Amino acid sequence: MRARYGVPLGIAAVGAAGVVYAAGFEARSFRLRRVTVPVLPPGMRPLRILQVSDIHMVSGQRKKQRWLRSLAGLRPDFVLNTGDNLSDPEGVPEVLDALGPLMEFPGAYVFGSNDYYGPKLRNPARYLLEKAQGRHGLNGNKPVVGAIHNPWEDLRDGFDGAGWLNLTNTRGTLKVEGMSVELTGLDDPHIKRDRYARVAGGPSDYADLSLGVVHAPYLRTLDAFTADGYPLILAGHTHGGQLCIPFYGALVTNCDLDTERVKGLSTHTADGRTAYMHVSAGCGTNRYTPVRFACPPEASLLTLVGREDSAG
Repeated sequence: MRARYGVPLGIAAVGAAGVVYAAGFEARSFRLRRVTVPVLPPGMRPLRILQVSDIHMVSGQRKKQRWLRSLAGLRPDFVLNTGDNLSDPEGVPEVLDALGPLMEFPGAYVFGSNDYYGPKLRNPARYLLEKAQGRHGLNGNKPVVGAIHNPWEDLRDGFDGAGWLNLTNTRGTLKVEGMSVELTGLDDPHIKRDRYARVAGGPSDYADLSLGVVHAPYLRTLDAFTADGYPLILAGHTHGGQLCIPFYGALVTNCDLDTERVKGLSTHTADGRTAYMHVSAGCGTNRYTPVRFACPPEASLLTLVGREDSAG
């Protein structure tokens, strides 16, 4: 009997241990990614941006809430929230409470699909199928039927009340110690709410620095921001692949971005121009797949420095 069943039982035990690790430990093993990006004009002092993304708050996630509140101790120059704050229609008060200390700093936000709509239970294998077929979100798929509508208006009102800029298909400007930082944002391309024509034209002449901000890093939006001359684009959405293979990496990005750039700092080239891009792996998961493997939850502290500092 041992010879016949030993190997299958061993595989099952390893699989069960992996699920326990992915759900019980790694999904709650919050990290801070630190990145230096040489995009500032010469002579400009460094700027520190805290990027939070893909919180996917579910009521009762106390450890996540405490960790988010603790990030205020980093004292960034400003905060960028790149969307998907919710995975529970009842989660708005807990998101606002967790981000409360961060809303004491200047900030801005874009929304993701899960801010507007509640998640549905789905087979994770569908992500691989959609990747193979080139279909993601509403891009090539049929319209969603019977979606749960999240109270995104309450989330918007909370952010706006704290003075954060709403970058929904629009531009905004933050003043940081006398410097003018222009932020150009898009609504979520994953559900085809992006309207780049409304913000096209590239950085303004008056700004000391201009950044592009979007939830899901679809290639059409990266191409547009890059071709217009934005030096840095910030996004989330991918969860870093969420379930990754050690020493290999992510299998999917849940958009048309390649897996080599699923998280962290990389570059993007379009129309002969190149921009830096930072994709946050986010700090949450869909409530129906509360696991991470080889991809711990994160926030990111980006230190922007002068372009002349990149060589030294």
